[in-house]
Order: sequence, then C-alpha cells, then structure tokens
Amino acid sequence: MRGDHHETATLLFLSPGNVGHMLHTVIMAGGSGTRFWPASRRAFPKQFLKIGTEQTLIQETFARCLPLSGTDRTWVVTGLSLELETERQLPELPPKQILIEPCARNTAPCVGLAAIQLLAVDPEATMLIVPADHVIQPASAFHAAVEAAVKHTDAHPDQLVLFGVKPNYPATGFGYIQRVADSGLKETDIIPVQAFKEKPDRQTAEQYCQSSEYLWNCGIFVWKARTILAAIEQFEPDMYARLMRLQKAIGTEKWKDVLDTEFPEMASISIDYAVLERSSQVSVLQAPFGWDDVGSWQAMARLSEPNAAGNTIDALHVGVETQGCIIRGSSNVLIATVGVQDLIIVQTATATLIADRHDESAVKRLLAQISGQDLESFL
Repeated sequence: MRGDHHETATLLFLSPGNVGHMLHTVIMAGGSGTRFWPASRRAFPKQFLKIGTEQTLIQETFARCLPLSGTDRTWVVTGLSLELETERQLPELPPKQILIEPCARNTAPCVGLAAIQLLAVDPEATMLIVPADHVIQPASAFHAAVEAAVKHTDAHPDQLVLFGVKPNYPATGFGYIQRVADSGLKETDIIPVQAFKEKPDRQTAEQYCQSSEYLWNCGIFVWKARTILAAIEQFEPDMYARLMRLQKAIGTEKWKDVLDTEFPEMASISIDYAVLERSSQVSVLQAPFGWDDVGSWQAMARLSEPNAAGNTIDALHVGVETQGCIIRGSSNVLIATVGVQDLIIVQTATATLIADRHDESAVKRLLAQISGQDLESFL
C-alpha cells in the first residue's frame, strides 16, 4: 500500500463562499515512539518515519488533508519535544498553527485545546480530527467520506461523527463500534452508534468480524468545534473550566503561563472515554477507504510487497535461508542473515533490534528493561 499524496482534488471546502462552514483539519501528532523502536524514539516517534510510504507518515497525512482545508486551516497538536521536527517536516505549515501541549494528556485535552483555538479564528469551525501516523488510500475516497460527514454535521450540528473501518481480520487490539445492522446501507451512510466495545478476546473478535454490525474505531472524527466543547462541558466539567480559562488567554502574553498551569491539571483521558461513549449524539460512517494504523513492525509486511521468501526488506540486505523476516536498516550498512525465520531485524546507528516476529508485546517488555538498566538515552 502506497500513499497517493500527488493526487489532486477540487472540493467544496476550498471554496468557502459555497458553504456555510469552514473545515479545519486537526492532526494529532503526539506519540511516545515505543512500538517502532529503535527506528523511532521518544523525540522521534513513528509519524516522522516512512513505513510503506513515499513520504513520512505525518507528511502523507498533511498532504492528504490539504485539499480539504488548505494550509491556512490545517493545525497540528504535538508535544514540546517534537515541535522542531514537526516544523522541519512540514515547512509549509505556519508555526502558529502548531499547537504545543506542555505534557501528554491523551486525546480529550488535545481535542479541547484545538477546539478553543479554532473558535478563536472561526466561530463556525467544523473540525476534522485525524491521527498523524495512519496510512489511508486512496485519498479520493477519504475526501468523499469527509465531505459526507461535513454535510451531515451541517444538517445536524449536534452530532458527533466517527469513522469506522470494516474489520478484515479478528483484531483483538482495536476497539469496535456497534451500529444498526442494515443490508441496504451505502458506504457513506451515517447512522447512530449503538454501543462501543472494548478490545475483545479472540473468539469475540471473530464474531464481530463476521457481523455487519461492527466496525473498527479508527480514531477519525468530524464535528463542530462548539459541539465538542459543549459535550466536554457536559461530561468533563473540570476540563471544560480549564479550557475556558485557557480560551481567555488566547492571543495574550499570558497564554504560555496559563497553558503551563491548566493543561497538566486536566484529566488524562481519551475523547472516546471522556465524551463519545457517554453521548447519545454519536453517529458512524463506514470508511470507504483502505486504512492501517501502522501499529507495529508487522505493518511493514502489510504495506510493502514481500519477496519470494516472504521477507519484507527496507535495507541493504543479503540473506541465505532467510524466510518470513521483516528487515529494516540503512542503504550503507549491510545486514546479512543466515538460517533465520520469522524475525524482526531493525538496525540503526545506535541500536539493533532482533525479535520474534510473532511476539509484538516483546518490544514493550524490552524497553522496560532498557529503562530499568539506566539506558534512557537509547529510548
């Protein structure tokens, strides 16, 4: 699967005079850099990498959303340690549109921070919320889905629209959205959510996969900025009060001091738990595009064509009796393998990972050991 960032699109969102709203894209670009260690680090998480893509993941996301909102209505929310690299990778984006979180506080405070900033420049702002590190194709199908979601929120401004992805395998690592079963649904129909289901066991995931009622929750949302703030006020009143104190400081010299005071005191909670699972105004659109959350090194094998031996290689590599491996390195350091099977091998200038391909949780356990041995500089 390759990104199609060269694709162009002429959409109604580029002609503000044709519609009663302005669409703003908010790219959530935090991240700890753990699952793609050692290529990703705390100061260089996976959105800054190319993983089965022509550009880095954040660059692909920015380019995909550009026809929808233009440079002047695209925003990135990220952490202080990632600010400079974000600016380097997105030179077209005005620095004032990179919103800095003083600490990690999950997605509800992130969305709230973006909402108050958008309302300061556009009281009628519609928000498209997208993660920085997913692979989506084709862009044209993504644009069509967003257009359908925006039209829905224009007609029903109290609605919060989620994108769901039809499961193609029984994933136990994703949350699921349950919707009304209807064989007559078109791809971009938007219908109420019945329930949210947490990460299931294998048997339950298989049942979800066989049913037309269940979709993966892919973390892409469309709603009015004022609507999501009203929902935060209803379900997380303390967070809302802190956001309102922040809102008063926008554009003043007090902004950073108030941000540093209020933001760390907000509950660290996802927008799903904070609002979506509590609200009766949530609808879902089945995504008509291909989607991958690029959640582990296994994504390389999904996004790139394996060779005849089943190896997925992004490196200078020579192998003998090497099968089913995922190998990542540079173009000037040779990785040579003999008699190995089903390994993940990742080589960087300062660290090398060799792991069982089928034990994705091992990397997390490994990093805990590295941290415990006073090797923090390698994280």
